[in-house]
Amino acid sequence: MTTLTPKQRRIMRLLAEYIGERGYSPTMEELADRAGVAKPTIQQYLHTLEEKGKISRTRYSHRSIEIEDPEFAPGNPDEVPLRGRIAAGSPIEPVESPETISVGEKLGVDAGGDMYALEVDGNSMIEEGIHDGDYVIVEKADTARDGQTVVAILPDGEATLKKLYREKGRIRLQPANSDLDPIYADAVTIQGVVRGVLRLME
Repeated sequence: MTTLTPKQRRIMRLLAEYIGERGYSPTMEELADRAGVAKPTIQQYLHTLEEKGKISRTRYSHRSIEIEDPEFAPGNPDEVPLRGRIAAGSPIEPVESPETISVGEKLGVDAGGDMYALEVDGNSMIEEGIHDGDYVIVEKADTARDGQTVVAILPDGEATLKKLYREKGRIRLQPANSDLDPIYADAVTIQGVVRGVLRLME
């Protein structure tokens, strides 16, 4: 199997992302803009990827890139977008990231357009089996039941990963770590409910 460098894999992911969004391949200029590199650099990447059999192109056509590697096929049902990192300690904003993560069928979730992944930063949910460096698989939702682990946006705009409880006149975001205190807020915005946890072994 022909291996790819991390930068080549990033270009393949950006290609798959663009094709998945638009239904057709990007021009070299559009791919260069998305990757944040110069057009000659993209030309070199595409030439190498074509030599490795990862893509094919029709000469003299602006939108002729086709992905030949099934790992990067747009709409891979076993992949969800990796949106960045989420605090399971003190709240931080999730950072957008043009990557995907393979979940397969082992998590018991149906990967699709309403699912995404976040890398966990911190150990406030450790008693729920969610450790620093794990990936939580989140289903997009704007509501949740009491006791569910959610991605919640606090009034100051920051996001955190906690268990949700509604109390009289306020919301309690409860960590699953007996050494930490809960976060209280008058209201929060729910962005998703955790459906699974993925741990990558080193």
